[in-house]
Amino acid sequence: MEEAHSSNQTPLLNNKHHNHLHRTGNVWTAVAHIITGVIGAGVLSLAWSMAQLGWIAGPLAMVLFASVTLISTYLLCNCYKTPDPEVGPVRNQSYIDAVNMNLGKTNARVCGLFVQVGLYGMGIAYTITSAISLRGMVLVANAYSTCECRAIQRSNCYHNEGHNAECYFGDAQYMLAFGVVQLILSQINNFHNIQWLSVVAAIMSFAYSIIGLGLGIAKVIGNGYIKGSIRGISTSTTAEKVWLDTLKSPPSEKDTMKTASIISISATTFFYLCCGALGYAAFGDKTPGNLLTGFGFYEPYWLIDFANMCIVLHLVGGYQVYSQPLFANVEKWVAVKFPDSGIIHKDFKLKPPLLPAFKLNVLRLCFRTIFVASTTTIAMLFPYFNQVLGVLGGIYFWPLSIYFPVQMYFKQRNVEAWSLKWVMLQSFSIVCLPLTLFALVGSIEGLITARLK
Repeated sequence: MEEAHSSNQTPLLNNKHHNHLHRTGNVWTAVAHIITGVIGAGVLSLAWSMAQLGWIAGPLAMVLFASVTLISTYLLCNCYKTPDPEVGPVRNQSYIDAVNMNLGKTNARVCGLFVQVGLYGMGIAYTITSAISLRGMVLVANAYSTCECRAIQRSNCYHNEGHNAECYFGDAQYMLAFGVVQLILSQINNFHNIQWLSVVAAIMSFAYSIIGLGLGIAKVIGNGYIKGSIRGISTSTTAEKVWLDTLKSPPSEKDTMKTASIISISATTFFYLCCGALGYAAFGDKTPGNLLTGFGFYEPYWLIDFANMCIVLHLVGGYQVYSQPLFANVEKWVAVKFPDSGIIHKDFKLKPPLLPAFKLNVLRLCFRTIFVASTTTIAMLFPYFNQVLGVLGGIYFWPLSIYFPVQMYFKQRNVEAWSLKWVMLQSFSIVCLPLTLFALVGSIEGLITARLK
């Protein structure tokens, strides 16, 4: 919620220091942060998701989950200050901090576990997504002389060899290439040193999302009709169908965030509906998991090349945005556990030839290397973008987006058990739980099925 610390997992500063920060954030800067954080590579899978549900259930599901997100955001906005959401003297700088202040250390540890698992999972998902676009450091005849993408290479192959050519390539070596890049970038000391990378990543995410939207419109116009059906893609059995499926004050920070949430969630939901609907309308039952791969290997191949390069750049920055908070949390914990260790606390200065000098820490080098290597390895073993995203969402959606916000609201507002508000919010939480579990089980089944094929 703070302009200076937009990530809710960013390592905490002490409140004394934080209260002296000059807060300049407003509704529109908050809207910009939210939209930038929400619109990502997952937007390219929305058309596939809508294809599983059809023209009625698909849009309704998007609106439903947008409504759930808005409700949970409203509840979270009240948790920024403690103990009172309006005048509470303590500003909670992270989600875990808010849970700790309102629900105690045990709940904070559980919340922290889900947060860290989610951050780790996003590293895996971003590595998988990179393989869809990243084709390694190769030179392709009559193509670009820079880093090529798998999608770019296929696009150029179809352009040069014809639309019926066998243009299929593996993924593992390109995940390794992405991992090498992340291994280097992960040695950046902390989150605040990668602001430039975040800016580039945000610009790239808007670029490829808009290109995908525009190509969907062009495809529908080119077809001359809208594809798809009310019940979604055709499948052999009903069971198969089921499985597929920083702010200044005044005004108060919670009021600013509520206004920003309404604007940003409304805007992103509209954008998501457009991307999902146009993609499904363009391809119908043949809607791909990644929208760009559907029409992305034909003409105009140069535009698809550019879109996929934007994806690669976005993924490079996005991986760090999600990983740096986890790095900081783990390294801070280790430093506290071993306060007298010279190896852990000492920095070594290195000066590579032709490069500026930089500091290297043994703990940072070892832990971050293991982290990147493990996410890369798991991504290579399970390179299934949609299924992995489904599993991740099923794991942390309900506890982080529903359970903890509801319980913190009860605590702050002293909501009495069995009152009307208590019953409504508990019902909201209980109804969302089986839906999340259903999605989790379905995604796990899809992941296992894809792995065994």
